Amino acid sequence: MAKVPPPKPSVKSITGKVPAADTTAKHGFRRRLVGVVTSNKMDKTVTVEVVRQTLDQKYKKYLTARARYKAHDEKNEYIPGDKVEIQEHRPLSKNKRWVVTKLLSRSEDTGADELKDEVLGLQAEPQGR
Repeated sequence: MAKVPPPKPSVKSITGKVPAADTTAKHGFRRRLVGVVTSNKMDKTVTVEVVRQTLDQKYKKYLTARARYKAHDEKNEYIPGDKVEIQEHRPLSKNKRWVVTKLLSRSEDTGADELKDEVLGLQAEPQGR
């Protein structure tokens, strides 16, 4: 008679969700890409442009290819110009199959004061004449 191994204990956090380390093992390999946010006009969605350079076999010149992906942004925290990492995910909507995993660098022209005022619901003071 073959020995049956004991069941593995389930690892769950306090919230009852499986930690991120277990989800990657459960789902297997998922592609990760680095790109720049080009649009954040949708709710909880950003458009990320990924640029790749490939070598042409015949002419030995580099060709630039770009692809645009819609990625999930749960907190609406990314703005155009931010460099982010996105990861494959199950389909979340008709065109959205990626999730933003981390911010690599903020945009140089963030307009942080305006963004902060917008989040707080403040209006900019009118310029005096």
